[in-house]
Amino acid sequence: MNFAFPRFPPLSNRSILIALIVASAFFMENLDATIIVTALPQMAQTFGTTSTRMSLGVTAYVLATAACIPASGWLADRVGSRNLFCGAIGLFTVSSMACGIAPSFYVFIAGRIIQGAAAAMMSPVGRLVVLRTAEKRDLMRALSTLVWPALFAPVLGPPLGGLITSVASWRWIFYVNVPLGLAGMALVLVFIPNQKAGERAAFDAKGFGLLALALACLTYGLDVIGSRPIDLRLGAGLFAAAALAGVLAAKHLKTVPNPIVRLQALRIPTFFAGSIFGGNISRAAISTTPFLLPLMFQIGFGLTPVASGMFLLVYMLANLLMKAFTNRILKRFGMRTVLIVNGAIASAAIAACSIISPTLPLAITAAILFLAGASRSMQFTAITFVSFADIAAEERASASVLASLTQQISMGMGVAMGALMLNFSQMLRGAPALAPYDFRVALVLAGLLSSLALFSYASLPANAGAEITGT
Repeated sequence: MNFAFPRFPPLSNRSILIALIVASAFFMENLDATIIVTALPQMAQTFGTTSTRMSLGVTAYVLATAACIPASGWLADRVGSRNLFCGAIGLFTVSSMACGIAPSFYVFIAGRIIQGAAAAMMSPVGRLVVLRTAEKRDLMRALSTLVWPALFAPVLGPPLGGLITSVASWRWIFYVNVPLGLAGMALVLVFIPNQKAGERAAFDAKGFGLLALALACLTYGLDVIGSRPIDLRLGAGLFAAAALAGVLAAKHLKTVPNPIVRLQALRIPTFFAGSIFGGNISRAAISTTPFLLPLMFQIGFGLTPVASGMFLLVYMLANLLMKAFTNRILKRFGMRTVLIVNGAIASAAIAACSIISPTLPLAITAAILFLAGASRSMQFTAITFVSFADIAAEERASASVLASLTQQISMGMGVAMGALMLNFSQMLRGAPALAPYDFRVALVLAGLLSSLALFSYASLPANAGAEITGT
């Protein structure tokens, strides 16, 4: 019997195939961050605790992810990007199984911490794999493929978790990751090359410790100010600790020869605008909508989860359909123009969601949600493109880590700010419960926040990202 190794597809097709494999792993990771939200009451009942305490399962995952991301670039250079990415998927799969079979609350939380640590290795390393394997002519399509998990997972996660819990058991939320993870590992081993740095630098333990402390304090602080009741003293203390650790980390990273994360990418205007300033503001503001809309439909308007899900389906469908036109629009008008014009549309669409009400005609509601979803999709993709448009090959590892760090922070900021704006509006009214008015205030404020990013995009040169768009 003759055996033959699998035949690789042509290079340009292989670049897109690799991007699809990485994106599938990203989807599993992003989905797991939010899918348990609607299952918390059932999980609390299983473990004999409260839903509030059970939310530690979400916090522990996010904290572990934020704290471990800085080490991903060094590990990728040390053991190889394919080996680390495959190992991260394997660890994520095993820890998912551990969460599913967990006999107690503490075992479950330990499993979630390991899951978060594995996820920290998946995002930056997976993006690095795509950046290293895709040629310039394929970079737009490859990076575009990586955006869809961040678009769909936060919207799909809560209703999918509720469906699985109602049909089977909350434990199946984690069991479904096992076949997905095994299939992902097999695809990674077959199609992704194992690239690593030629020389091995020593691990920067001090830099890692300072960054991990800063990110953990910042992430937990965002969680604190987004919860009810708000503990302002604890939140302020955590933010102060995060700022101090961040300043010390920045000073350290600039002075050591082999830092855990190199900061050179911050000097590139397109990366700074896409990942640090404008991109961070856009992601945070736009991320409030998947958080606010389901709550507004169910708490504000009293809709059932199924009815709420139907409205969100329009929002998700717009995200998906926009992907078919994104690259052509960017090539036609250029990144700077799209970021400014679409950014303004996205800001207006977020604010326009505030006029949605049970009495508004369904056609107008659907049109608003469709516009919000389509502009969200376009902006997220354009931000990703412009971030890596001018990154040199030798800086892609550190740039990928920095982008993952800022994305993690901005997503957390979006949820925290959405919750904070709701609580602030309710407090000003002196009301005992949230009302539709509070959601309208929060959505208008989120739209205004989104518009602040336009100043950053306007500072970009007219030909920003032209090398990969061809404009």
